[in-house]
Formats: sequence, structure tokens, C-alpha cells
Amino acid sequence: MADLIISKSGTKHSAKDFNVSADFYGALDKKVKVLIGEAVSRAKSNGRRTIRPQDL
Repeated sequence: MADLIISKSGTKHSAKDFNVSADFYGALDKKVKVLIGEAVSRAKSNGRRTIRPQDL
């Protein structure tokens, strides 16, 4: 698997008392990459090179 953007330990911590399956990390990472891509597109269409919270 390629390098993940997300942190496995941070994800486990956020899930609190729940177990996290091994394939969840890859799925979460894909969603995060999509969100980042959409934020980049929005910032670019607004003439910025910085992504901001409102771009999500």
C-alpha cells in the first residue's frame, strides 16, 4: 500500500472504544484525498494557492 495521508494511531484514537479494521485506513485515506482534491480545485477557481476550511 502506498503511503497514507492519515495517521493510523490518530484514527484509532478517534474511534475510541471501537476496533478499526485494517482496510478502513485505506478507505479513509481515499476519502481524505478526494476532499483535498476538491478543496484544491475550489481554491484554484478562486485564484488562491492556499486551501482554507471553507474549501471543504
